Amino acid sequence: MSLLQRQVIISNKLGLHARAATKLAILANEFNANVTLIQGEKKASAASVLGLLMLESGLGKTIDIIAEGPDAQSALDAICNLINDKFEEGC
Repeated sequence: MSLLQRQVIISNKLGLHARAATKLAILANEFNANVTLIQGEKKASAASVLGLLMLESGLGKTIDIIAEGPDAQSALDAICNLINDKFEEGC
């Protein structure tokens, strides 16, 4: 099974706050894939709101996203799109 990886930059004003983390976790759970977000020394499952909040990702932070599983490519694309779309917050 292949491991896919991509890097994104948090571009919404509030960063990975509670609402954004919840949105990301709900999206991650729609796929048959294990998705992990990494920021520096910290790692979190994309499916865990608490884990995502523990990353303390703010505006301008670079995040590595790793996905593996049958839906890895789709999950990676969807999560990167959500982050690049500023979690649909328009800010």
